[in-house]
Amino acid sequence: MEIRTIIEEREKNLSPYAVKSYQTEGREFPLKPDSLRSEFMRDRDRILHSKSFRRLKHKTQVFLSPEGDHYRTRLTHTLEVQQIARTIARSLRLNEDLVEAISLGHDLGHTPFGHTGEGVLNRLSGHFEHNEQSLRVVEVLENDGKGLNLTFEVKDGILNHKKSGKPKTLEGKIVSYADRIAYINHDIEDAERAGILKEKDLPKEIIKILGNDKSKRITTLVKDLVLNSMDKPFVALSQEKEEAMEELRNFMFKNVYHDNDAKSEEVKANRLIELLYKHFLDCPQNLPSLYLKVREKDGDVKAVLDYISSMSDNFAIKVFRENFIPEGWSL
Repeated sequence: MEIRTIIEEREKNLSPYAVKSYQTEGREFPLKPDSLRSEFMRDRDRILHSKSFRRLKHKTQVFLSPEGDHYRTRLTHTLEVQQIARTIARSLRLNEDLVEAISLGHDLGHTPFGHTGEGVLNRLSGHFEHNEQSLRVVEVLENDGKGLNLTFEVKDGILNHKKSGKPKTLEGKIVSYADRIAYINHDIEDAERAGILKEKDLPKEIIKILGNDKSKRITTLVKDLVLNSMDKPFVALSQEKEEAMEELRNFMFKNVYHDNDAKSEEVKANRLIELLYKHFLDCPQNLPSLYLKVREKDGDVKAVLDYISSMSDNFAIKVFRENFIPEGWSL
């Protein structure tokens, strides 16, 4: 008996609400079954070994060019989402491999310089959202334009991981919650390190409900999600914890994600992204070969959006220097 078959047999012990890998809706291009790995394990590996996944280590999570090595990047955020999501999935007897694949792929389409880059591209192009771009990365751009040919369940989870999304699987819903649990609480820690917040600044009523440090808040939310969803056809927090997390999220948007002195460098990042966008629209022939192919099929705007959103922070700065700073003047 093949190892994959043994793994699939074990999946029969999962919750009746779990997606079993042998029941996947499949891929756009069918593949011969692997002898060792289930379909969702293959997706996880394809994402993990992709170029876009490696670039996450040099993409901003919240704070631009932080001093020190302890601030989170898009990669460390992704790994934290993966860990939280797997804990929830295991507790609910849902499919950990599916959860892991969605978690690893959910932010592949994020721009350089975090949400500020996403905002600039959205403003300039009329529509750009990182979850849609993450799906485009795995469907179209990765693997030299061939895509990763992932299962429909993984792609659905990637597309619908935002709060407003409606994933078709409970595993996708887990990742959506894990994403919010991770970034809210870990961004608080980074904001404290940056001198923007202190624990005493957080809303007192919310702290009474969720806890007075990062670990306690994450534990409270994860336990509540598990206990409220156990053996049920849905994944959701209790009303009290949902409202508390949403209020804490709103507090972070008001006090950290927008309008604070520590993020004043975003003005420069905005200008950099805007200049690159306009430059490559004016000179699309300067795009790399992959994006020239995109240009032929989908037009200049889509090609430029694909190229700029794929950049790491460091690479965006490098391309800016090459195109806007005379040779010999760069430090």
